[in-house]
Amino acid sequence: MTRRVLMLTHPQRPEVVPLAREVTALLREHDIAVSTIEESAGTVSADWVPPEAELARDAELVVVLGGDGTILRGAEVARDAGTPLLGVNLGRVGFLAEAEREEVTEVVDRIVARDYTVEERMTLEVDVYQDGEKVAHSWALNEASVEKSAREKMLELTVEIDGRPLSTWGCDGVVMATPTGSTAYAFSGGGPIVWPDVAALLVVPISAHALFSRPLVLGPETRLAVDVEAHAGVTGVMWCDGRRAIDLPPGARIEVRRSELPVRLARLTSSPFTDRLVAKFQLPVQGWRGRPDGAGS
Repeated sequence: MTRRVLMLTHPQRPEVVPLAREVTALLREHDIAVSTIEESAGTVSADWVPPEAELARDAELVVVLGGDGTILRGAEVARDAGTPLLGVNLGRVGFLAEAEREEVTEVVDRIVARDYTVEERMTLEVDVYQDGEKVAHSWALNEASVEKSAREKMLELTVEIDGRPLSTWGCDGVVMATPTGSTAYAFSGGGPIVWPDVAALLVVPISAHALFSRPLVLGPETRLAVDVEAHAGVTGVMWCDGRRAIDLPPGARIEVRRSELPVRLARLTSSPFTDRLVAKFQLPVQGWRGRPDGAGS
């Protein structure tokens, strides 16, 4: 049976075309067929299913050439099929990527040899209700965020955990994230970094005008809900991974829970998450107790 790889590229990056051609040529030299699709630009509906998703079912890998945004697009294509996703970073940070541009030859060699492992990352299921009726469904690998639509007004949101009201915040919004998403929007909002092998959900308020508005780390089976308070008369918008959106009128309710369907990431190294964290954030490492040689005192 012919081996096949599905390649997803970012068409607006100048380096992507020659790189895609290089990767395609190298794979085909080893009798691996390559199908190529480009990233879709712009906002899509919350329950959008990419038309290329069916192509992933016959592929052994979805290879993404681009940054984290393109890799999140690749997750949309690969998730339902259970096909592993392998990212080559052409962006700025590339937390979800497994390799950099200069490592592309090694990436191809590892694909040819099937020399990689697969790591499962938890995702979120997201339902939106209006007047008790479900009006939208989506999912997220990084986060589901509820944000205000108008700059000049605050949202009033009531956060509920396992059926119990926690607090009502006047705020710009709230981020509900996975450990994978802890280094993305949740981190920018002041949330903690959570190692990806920790099963947890994060809740991070955005610019909340309240005494109690600390980020929360919750158990993986927690069921979250956010109500957009109707009496405030302010509309919001829900974003999943910054890609899929739905408008939230006053009175809308968003329910979030752990999904049973993960995203599968292909790993080329066994290095710990700490190494990735240091490299991506370019943190200075001074050694044990500040000594550059790493020796203790």
